[in-house]
Amino acid sequence: MNDTFLRACRGEKTEYTPVWFMRQAGRYLPEYQKVRSKVTFLELCHSPELCTEVTLQPVDIFGFDAAILFSDILIPMEAMNLELDFHEGKGPVFARPVRDQQAVDALVVPDPEESMPFVMETIRLLRRELKVPLIGFSGAPFTLATYLIEGGSSKVFLETKKMMFQAPEMYDALLRKITTCTSLYLQAQARAGAQALQIFDSWAGVLAPCDYERFALPYVQSIIRDLREVTDVPIIYFANNGATLIELTRTAGADVLGLDWRINIKDAVRRVGDHAVQGNLDPVALFLPKTDLEARIKKLLDDAAGARGHIFNLGHGILPQTPPEQARIAVDAVHRLSRG
Repeated sequence: MNDTFLRACRGEKTEYTPVWFMRQAGRYLPEYQKVRSKVTFLELCHSPELCTEVTLQPVDIFGFDAAILFSDILIPMEAMNLELDFHEGKGPVFARPVRDQQAVDALVVPDPEESMPFVMETIRLLRRELKVPLIGFSGAPFTLATYLIEGGSSKVFLETKKMMFQAPEMYDALLRKITTCTSLYLQAQARAGAQALQIFDSWAGVLAPCDYERFALPYVQSIIRDLREVTDVPIIYFANNGATLIELTRTAGADVLGLDWRINIKDAVRRVGDHAVQGNLDPVALFLPKTDLEARIKKLLDDAAGARGHIFNLGHGILPQTPPEQARIAVDAVHRLSRG
């Protein structure tokens, strides 16, 4: 197996910089669209065979150094006794938002093996096929809570912050349930064969640092402490729009800190302490002409040279409009330019 990605996560010397992209299995690929045209998004997420197929597609096509399990961060929330739907153009929708104590009390903490066996089966199927490491993942508790409280996506997160500030005990009760669910879910992924785990805190950057420290970070720290007791797989924590939070995110307990594109990676490396880093090309930079894209990649690699370990990635998910050939150019450039 090509273990370059795992060695970079652990800060070990590698022959080149490994690369994978967030959302690398998805809508920019015609091969994915062909699969997706036959089923709904949730049907796809619930099918181990189809999830295995779309997870493998970008690895086989572009030569990424890691695969990430195809699923969605909200799948465990569905298992908590919530009605989840995905609407074209609107994204995920919870028909009954969680905004009072009765709704919090109604949430169950599911057994991941019993409630989400399709995820574990997908991991087992992928491990038989892959020649690169498999990354499992979850959402972070704060990010997951925003969807439950808002009922879907949001721009200002009014209902979430109102609960934080006006009903902190209810907020904590909700977050503790989500945290337990997420911890058990990630542990089950590791048992099933995931070789690394990424925690996505997609909305961490909407919080002031003091609020992040109180209302988001402790729950992530709890999950990682639990994981450390049962597995030694590398853990990646990605706090999107988190340049103002690095001094806090470095205390989460992860091996690797994921970085969005809003910070120069050289500056981030100076601030992350004894962590490997992952990132952080602007996803829209993939639309640059080939020579400009390669120059951007070369500078990023040079700027990350002082890191304890570096995994090349985008600063967020690859956009659906991205021409697949641009992904190929980027992967080939990272491999070529980082050698020697």
